Amino acid sequence: MVRFVQLYHPLPDHARWRHAEQYSRDLLQTTEEVDDESRSTTPHHVFICRRTHPGHCLGIFHGENPLTCSFNIILFDLVLMILITTMLRLLLKPLKQPRIVSEIIAGIFVGPSVLGQSKKLTEQVLPDNAQFLVANLGAIGFAYFLFVTSVETDFSVLRKVGKKHVYSAVIGVFFPITTVCIVARCFKSSIHGNLAKPVGIGSVASSVSVTVFPVIYLILKELRLLSSEVGRMAMATAMVSDVMGIILVIAFVAVKHGQHSGADALWFLISVVVLMAFAIIVIRSVLLWVVEKTPEGKPVDRSYVVLILLGVLVMTFFSDMFGLVFLHASLLLGIVMPDGPPLGATMVQRSRTIVMELLMPFTFAILGLNVDVFAMANYGWSNLEPLFAMVIAGYLSKLIATSVVALFFGFPFKESFTLGLMMNLRGLYEVTIFLKWLNEGILETPTYTLMLLLTTLMTGTCSALICFIYDPTKQYMTNKRRTIQHTPPGTELCILVGIHDEECVAGLINLLETSHPTMTSPFAVYAIHLFELVGRAFPVFIDHDKPERPPKYINYKKIHNALKIYQKPRSEYVKLRSYTVATVKRTMHQDICDLALTYKATLILLPFCNKRLHNLAGSEIVRHVYGMQSINSRVLANSPCSIGILVDKGYTHNPIAMQYYHQLFFRRCVVLFLGGADSREALAYADRMATNPEVSLTAIRFLSYNNIGDDEMEKKLDDGVVTWFWVKNEGNSRVAYREVVVRNGEETLAAIQALDNDNNELWIVGRKQGINQVLLEGLSKLSENPELGVIGDYVASTDFGSTASVLVVHQQIMRG
Repeated sequence: MVRFVQLYHPLPDHARWRHAEQYSRDLLQTTEEVDDESRSTTPHHVFICRRTHPGHCLGIFHGENPLTCSFNIILFDLVLMILITTMLRLLLKPLKQPRIVSEIIAGIFVGPSVLGQSKKLTEQVLPDNAQFLVANLGAIGFAYFLFVTSVETDFSVLRKVGKKHVYSAVIGVFFPITTVCIVARCFKSSIHGNLAKPVGIGSVASSVSVTVFPVIYLILKELRLLSSEVGRMAMATAMVSDVMGIILVIAFVAVKHGQHSGADALWFLISVVVLMAFAIIVIRSVLLWVVEKTPEGKPVDRSYVVLILLGVLVMTFFSDMFGLVFLHASLLLGIVMPDGPPLGATMVQRSRTIVMELLMPFTFAILGLNVDVFAMANYGWSNLEPLFAMVIAGYLSKLIATSVVALFFGFPFKESFTLGLMMNLRGLYEVTIFLKWLNEGILETPTYTLMLLLTTLMTGTCSALICFIYDPTKQYMTNKRRTIQHTPPGTELCILVGIHDEECVAGLINLLETSHPTMTSPFAVYAIHLFELVGRAFPVFIDHDKPERPPKYINYKKIHNALKIYQKPRSEYVKLRSYTVATVKRTMHQDICDLALTYKATLILLPFCNKRLHNLAGSEIVRHVYGMQSINSRVLANSPCSIGILVDKGYTHNPIAMQYYHQLFFRRCVVLFLGGADSREALAYADRMATNPEVSLTAIRFLSYNNIGDDEMEKKLDDGVVTWFWVKNEGNSRVAYREVVVRNGEETLAAIQALDNDNNELWIVGRKQGINQVLLEGLSKLSENPELGVIGDYVASTDFGSTASVLVVHQQIMRG
């Protein structure tokens, strides 16, 4: 037996300049251990005394090794974990692996399985006393992780779950538990130690049967599946499963306490009830008071944020002091936190980065330090086989159970199987529970290593299979023409309007009115208000025609009222239905495309959110809403119909006062026809505007000199559409048509510049499909906004100098 006792002695003056490592060796001494009871020496034990690491070193110029100082060791370990995790994330990204997989592997990498094989390196990088600090920082990081993720969890969603979610969760939990118990019964004679007890078998069964909502949310967010139908189903099911898991954990801990005495279990349950009552009644009341004290539209005061973050540590301290699972306190505090803006969103924004990037690496480090694949190999397969069989049987039974339930409720086989894979995703919560079981003796190092490796392998495999099997964008690849050009005259035109904020409304309404809906050519307008989801995890989809109460933090009334004001006097020929979607930006395009596919939209109108820069030469339009560019680009890549992106250069109007606004359409429009599918779609849309008696339209067709670079098929299609447009509007005095011959991109821009005057109010241009590249020769470097195309980006820029708005049209691409 070897015992280590830390004895710190400050360096004497004559030794301050000596190498710290050499001085440590001088202090290292071996003595016999003194037995406290007999006060006699025990020769069978070795007593080792050594100096602890000083906090800071004098520097390498004084001959000291920086890694002999505890502060430098912690900094080095943090940097090492971040670098390894980042490198692994880059390497595993092509394999569709979520972040949690690379983080767990990084933790294993610094443990005894890889770097730990070098004892000298371990003594330098992660000595025993440094591991003690890493473990505690990791525990603090995990407590804050649970707090942040539970703040985003909205348990009010449980009121809206249906039978399919409940049945899927219940069967998906109890069927694997039953399977694990049956397998454990078959291997009863081969299971050893605490793992053979009911508590051990129950631990394994619960780990493979319960899907934790925060874990599945983070992985689906990375995979961009939050807004998909299967993703919504998985998260709702995981929410129910999470509640069942919390109940199972409380029951599990109570049974464990009851092994000593029934009174211990009773006191534990009483403590849990008291803690929950205190959090729900007292803490939530205080938090609601903080929300009331915060002015509308303003962030929560910094002092409240600091106090709440400090409260996480206080609650964790008292929970651990009373003998409860310390993680329950931070989880409970996050649950009672009012979600969404201002408080929940502020807490997530202020704490997520430092928790995930600076504290969590310590958590993964301590997880990996307890993984030893060599100990597992020496343990023997006969000892590991029962645990391996239980885990694999549990995961497979959960996959089968969830998939069958989904099939029963009408899901296609592919979606049902994907749902089963999603419910087998595991993350930080589960592997940290494994560490707790290791500390409590339920698992040993070899069995703990096997559990963590199997969990990581299952998550990585399921993630890759989900990406390979299920692509939510494939449903948008329709083989049906949904374009303005191919919509017969006199039929209803279905338009989906995406709105990001109040400033977008005026321009989009102007465009709709310019498009001239009439009794013979009615419009069906589906307006979707895009609201970025902050401070909560579950996406919100609100149909304002249904009697459901939106969350308080979603300010939708002004936009909704403005649309109603526009539609009310036109109700006979403009049908309006409005929605609000709150989700993360990386999946907003899925909600837009899903709605367009559901209602068979012909056109999607999106705003190019911007603010003009005055008196700044050579500058392009700058977005005041970060991320809208990526949303528009993703819609362009996946849309099931044509798209129009409006760059509104008009002044910002109050949507509430739209009925008093004198300009309800763009009166003077110019179409720049450069050929190709997008230009043909732009001309077809402009033709509808030409029917408006208050609109004058000029169509300019650009042709290359001597037809250089023309595609014969595209040229014939262009000629057909232009001829149709000219014949139809030949007698319309408000419509003019001209042709311009150019040799290169420079002449194209010069011709467009010559067309600019103060009377123009709207430029209409095709994006890029089918344009003769001779017309754009030398202009590719000028484009900074790919979603607008080269010409659209130019006429929208401040360099062009026009005050007219710009509509960039993209025709549906047939991919099915």
